[in-house]
Amino acid sequence: MKTSFTKWQGCGNDFILLEDMEGRLTAPGELSKRLCDRHFGIGGDGLILLLPSEKADIRMRILNADGSEAEMCGNGIRCFARLAYERGLVPAAFTAETGAGILRPEVQLEGGHVTGVRVDMGQPVLEAERVPIAGFGARRVQEEPLEVLDRSFSITGVSMGNPHCVIFLEDLTDFPIGKYGPALETHAWFPRRTNVEFAVVRDRQHIRMRVWERGAAVTMACGTGACATLVAASLTGRTDRAAEVALDGGRLFIEWAADDHIYMTGPAEMTFAGETEI
Repeated sequence: MKTSFTKWQGCGNDFILLEDMEGRLTAPGELSKRLCDRHFGIGGDGLILLLPSEKADIRMRILNADGSEAEMCGNGIRCFARLAYERGLVPAAFTAETGAGILRPEVQLEGGHVTGVRVDMGQPVLEAERVPIAGFGARRVQEEPLEVLDRSFSITGVSMGNPHCVIFLEDLTDFPIGKYGPALETHAWFPRRTNVEFAVVRDRQHIRMRVWERGAAVTMACGTGACATLVAASLTGRTDRAAEVALDGGRLFIEWAADDHIYMTGPAEMTFAGETEI
């Protein structure tokens, strides 16, 4: 069976989006592995499905490139929001059911043109057992030493509906993410594995961050990771509660507002469309 698809990117984090409002797709994990293969498929960091919802205006489901399912994806939800809006499935501001709960994206318009997407990402989760990080109970894991391979890192745990381990460094130049990322992702402290953010604080309003994504390896960007990094930077006194986060593929503006919610603003662009066999 053939179906149409669109390919999107948000700060270089790229996704294949399929509309499945009739629920025709089966085995989405295997489908994601095949379609996301950059040599034998379309190529992407993940597969995003647009689905009907009984709890919200629409439902988003995301599968990583390795076939595993993620609770949420910050760059992905912006792409999802813009496509759903442009297809006429939702208004500019709507509710989306995700694995991380009900989120509220808003497509930003200027002169009838889309200029970006702002998403209320909800409240960050800091209790270790809810991130989850094993062995710490309900307390926060904040700048906790963790030895991995031949190095000790100071980690801060944050969940944005999916788990994050944030590490601040003095310099990211030539840092071997491919060496330490997978060892941290699969460390025994993280029962559901974890995304790993390596960050350098430039000043109180600017952060440079690179990411090792759970189930996808090094990617150009991670929206939930940018949110988690801002939370960790603010908690440890490194930045204010709003900052620009520079990623390999672009920039996101993240705000930890007075209502304790995280707001993420950034781009979402379609790169091409086509048909594929499913």
